[in-house]
Amino acid sequence: MAEIPEESLQLVEDTQKGKFLTFSVGKEMYAIEIKFVTEIIGIQPITEVPELPEYIKGIINLRGKIIPVMDVRIRFIKKPVEYNDRTCVIVIEVKDISIGLIVDNVSEVLSIADVDIVPPPDMNKEAENKYIKAIGKVGKEVKLILDCERLINNNDAQAISKIA
Repeated sequence: MAEIPEESLQLVEDTQKGKFLTFSVGKEMYAIEIKFVTEIIGIQPITEVPELPEYIKGIINLRGKIIPVMDVRIRFIKKPVEYNDRTCVIVIEVKDISIGLIVDNVSEVLSIADVDIVPPPDMNKEAENKYIKAIGKVGKEVKLILDCERLINNNDAQAISKIA
């Protein structure tokens, strides 16, 4: 098998730098770094698994691979809603685990320059913003940039690794 030159790997990483997938949960617009995103799919039949946190809805079978799915709305302590034709699952890879994030609606891929990314306000770290890595300014709008690694804590990772 041919070795990939390090410059080529750097080029792939550079093309993803500053790119974010945006989506909504309720009225808020969120973004995640595109480097974490594996794919985006419609909502699938979910098999519930006992003894998982409430926000881990269960597992899906994605082309033979078992993927746990997390309802971002419930993770952020928002009121659950019925899934509809706009509901999507964003499959991400984080901490060597594939997990699907159930979101209300996927919007677009945006480029956000480093100068337009600021740290979140230091308010209540115990609240929802513990998952917020930064805030992206896009025109007159703001996108809350999620910290994918904080969405899955170590206990979640252990529980998920047993079923996935």
